Amino acid sequence: MAITRAATAIRTGRSLVTEADFATLAAFCADEYGMDRGLADRVVDQALALAHVMGVTGEGARMAPSRQVDPGWHTLILHTGWYAAWCEEQFGRFLHHEPNSKVRTRGLMSDVVSRIRAAGFEVDERLWGTPAECNAPACCGDGPCC
Repeated sequence: MAITRAATAIRTGRSLVTEADFATLAAFCADEYGMDRGLADRVVDQALALAHVMGVTGEGARMAPSRQVDPGWHTLILHTGWYAAWCEEQFGRFLHHEPNSKVRTRGLMSDVVSRIRAAGFEVDERLWGTPAECNAPACCGDGPCC
């Protein structure tokens, strides 16, 4: 007897919002943080996936964005009305910002990445380095200084 597995679709953070909302968020991120639009798209995608995992698991205080994903997380939060409604729709509650930026260790980033991946999201590995490995704004192989 052959065993077959159903293909598991990999989700993106982008799929959690409308195309119009994603475009607004990514354009803001690009402008506010001086990124090209392609990088901003990637950053916002990963921030949405992170926020979703934080909200669903209730483990937000134990998670942190990488230095490269942090502008995307702030982009979500700075759109307060939209963000509050999105949180309510996704989690039934508001997901507060609980800064954890001083502990961006390799271990923490690996744990965050594994949680995002376990939730079925695509992970952009180049955006999840630790501060010791990368320089701002995104020098993990895709920035101009690398």
